[in-house]
Amino acid sequence: MVIFNNTTSSPSTFLLTAFPGLELVHVWMSIPVCCLYIIALLGNSMILLVIIVERRLHKPMYYFLSMLSAADLCLTISTLPTVLGVLWFHAREISFKACLIQMFFVHGFSFLESSVLAAMAFDRFMAICNPLKYATVLKDKRILVIGLFICIRQVIFIFPIVLALKSVSFQGGKELSHPFCYHPDIIRYTYSNPWINSFWGMFLQLYMTGTDLLFILFSYVLIIRTVLSIVAPKKQQKALNTCVCHICAVTVFYVPMISLSFTHRLLSTTSKVICSVLANIYLLLPPVLNPIIYSLKTKTIRQAMLQLLHPKGSRGHNVRGLRGSWE
Repeated sequence: MVIFNNTTSSPSTFLLTAFPGLELVHVWMSIPVCCLYIIALLGNSMILLVIIVERRLHKPMYYFLSMLSAADLCLTISTLPTVLGVLWFHAREISFKACLIQMFFVHGFSFLESSVLAAMAFDRFMAICNPLKYATVLKDKRILVIGLFICIRQVIFIFPIVLALKSVSFQGGKELSHPFCYHPDIIRYTYSNPWINSFWGMFLQLYMTGTDLLFILFSYVLIIRTVLSIVAPKKQQKALNTCVCHICAVTVFYVPMISLSFTHRLLSTTSKVICSVLANIYLLLPPVLNPIIYSLKTKTIRQAMLQLLHPKGSRGHNVRGLRGSWE
């Protein structure tokens, strides 16, 4: 996907940056970065495998969780070649076409994760506010349609932007702020008015992720209203506990993404080190933490993993715990 070259930069290339000013210790810094990538790849792969293999997890909430893990997995793979290429081999140069391809995948899977989080909020809304209609509304075919709609939505909005950028002239050989291609970063080096392209990209991000975030917030307003109407405190706590994992996933995704986006577009004097740190948090925090959060907090996922690792000893004992709800 990505073309590396150590030769002198040409007008059709960009220069990637990992940790500005720390080039001499890139190899040592690659150790924790590689560990995070390994955790993200193994964790999300394990979640996907468990949901596919364990038939008792073939339920709406786990289908959406598998979509989230798939988006995290693809986002991690999209940036892995360039990040490790810069840290291990100082291969900073990337061709313009390869940069566009990577940018398409990075933004596409990022927006995909945002849409999946919105779908998961709808799942929690139906489970708490309309439990009697949950099974009839969220059928397998309807979930498949939701998944297809989410994917088509990303392609419809992202692909034209990438095609439009292909016809724009850029100043080649410029140094980017990250070890991957990010739209607000490369748009600064266009010969045309960068503000038009920058705010167009910001509008797209606000439309895609902003509408998803508003839908999530609106869903939780309705959820909280329903929970407060419950008389028994224990039932209130149990209902809220089913949302803890999703709230954590929303937080670790939106906070770094919004921070990085606004840092590029509104704070032009921000240090490159800060941009680099925010970029790594944006890339690695959700894929690393989401599998950990759902594995530790969700009893059914944890039991299914134990059954997969120890099928003979724990299957009969733990099967009673797979009741199809977050615990």
